[in-house]
Amino acid sequence: MYKIAAVLAVMAAPAYSAGLEIDIAGEANGTIVIDLFEEVAPKHVEQITAIAAAGSYDGVVFHRVIDGFMAQTGDVENGILGNDLSRAGTGGSEFPDIPAEFSDKPFERGVIGMARAQNPNSANSQFFIMFEPGYFLNGQYTVVGEVTEGMEIVDAIKRGTGANGAVIGQPDVMQAVRVTE
Repeated sequence: MYKIAAVLAVMAAPAYSAGLEIDIAGEANGTIVIDLFEEVAPKHVEQITAIAAAGSYDGVVFHRVIDGFMAQTGDVENGILGNDLSRAGTGGSEFPDIPAEFSDKPFERGVIGMARAQNPNSANSQFFIMFEPGYFLNGQYTVVGEVTEGMEIVDAIKRGTGANGAVIGQPDVMQAVRVTE
């Protein structure tokens, strides 16, 4: 459940240089630091920082991880460690979907993009971190930030199997996600 006061405080706050610190546990262990691009994707950054400030990303697994491509997480509805993870990747948050904020920022190693369904305006809470460049995503998905510290931790995240990269068994998890300034 969202901590409404924290969500409202973040959403009402003036524009600032936002970031995230994510403590990861599992095959990967450590903290990664992300710089968020509020000038590139202000609506997306506002929503994910509100979700993080409410503590809703804490305990969410990396449910889809494709070697040489990306690691996806952020399903605050169906991706909570300890719950039935068979639907991880199909949920979002209590917030509405966000209209696309495409930019000319390329999908390079360490870039954070917003996951979405087929509709370009369907991003909500899920995001992915690029292991390698994925220029075929340019102009198709919203770029929201980049990893500035801890890519070696991202590189160690447990990989999934098959074409969709579903993680079998115990997936790695975002133990805690903090908003930074």
